[in-house]
Amino acid sequence: MSMQPEKKNSISVRTTTIDDIPLIMELVKALAEFEGLADHVLAAEESLKEGLFGRKKYAEAIVAEIDEEAAGFIVFFHNFSTFVGKPGLYIEDIFVYPEHRGKGVGKALMSHCGKIARERNCGRIEWSVLDWNPARKFYEHMGGEHQKEWLMYRLDEKGIEEIAGKK
Repeated sequence: MSMQPEKKNSISVRTTTIDDIPLIMELVKALAEFEGLADHVLAAEESLKEGLFGRKKYAEAIVAEIDEEAAGFIVFFHNFSTFVGKPGLYIEDIFVYPEHRGKGVGKALMSHCGKIARERNCGRIEWSVLDWNPARKFYEHMGGEHQKEWLMYRLDEKGIEEIAGKK
């Protein structure tokens, strides 16, 4: 009896289209669940459609698939560094379904972002990660450096309204 070679999973990475909005919403919810923040998801398919594919596109999304099944995604947008004098690429979200971790999906997504950043003459790629997330080791393995001296601040919609009303 001859042994068949084990079939390797085929990872492909592609830019999303407007038809992917339900998939993107599913991935956002899965990420929020993983982070214990499911009750913080305010996005709806309509707001994702407007932000990713509307008249003014605020972000872009790419999806990784294994054998044509969604395995993970990245959402990113451009920022700008006055110090570098170039645009940067900021990764807002990266998520790989637990059953697909360790198969090269995250690496394929990060590599794809790297190619986009290179093509667009970006000076940096940046992202944030929760302090407890075991993916920190992966990011360091990919060459990411923890920026210990920088602290992130945030205003939510209420905070935006308050600051916009200040004189």
